[in-house]
Amino acid sequence: MNQADHDHDDATHYLEQAVALATRNVADGGGPFGAVVVTRDGQVHEGVNRVTRDNDPTAHAEVVAIRTAAAAIRSFDLRGAVLYTSCEPCPLCLASALWARIDRVYFAADRYGAASAGFDDAVFYDYFSGTRPELLPVSRGDVPASDAPFQAWGAHKSRKDY
Repeated sequence: MNQADHDHDDATHYLEQAVALATRNVADGGGPFGAVVVTRDGQVHEGVNRVTRDNDPTAHAEVVAIRTAAAAIRSFDLRGAVLYTSCEPCPLCLASALWARIDRVYFAADRYGAASAGFDDAVFYDYFSGTRPELLPVSRGDVPASDAPFQAWGAHKSRKDY
């Protein structure tokens, strides 16, 4: 078996695991989303959608799996890790994967399948493309000391850069 076949088999296995997590999560009162982060050492870290269960709008399955993986390896840097998710990641989850430095993302269902089930994040993609800025007006306020936190960060000798 060549490396491409092995990678495909791994992706299929972990995607099936993410889909099974998502399906079980519905029965447990959560949303229909599951995710798995496999860190470079081969450890598997699971996450399920906990938005309604925890009243946390950021508790998407991918974010929960990333938080679980980062806590387990005691690092916010997940370079070398792969994220497998039951559904195409929304902008929040993509941004989380970018901040975590995840190497690659695989997903099973796409955003259109999610939309047909009532989970339509198309408007968020519109917002980030710049076509719907009215959804969330963002303005800069003129505060003279706005750079003070960055100056403090630069001067802090024991900071942990990221």
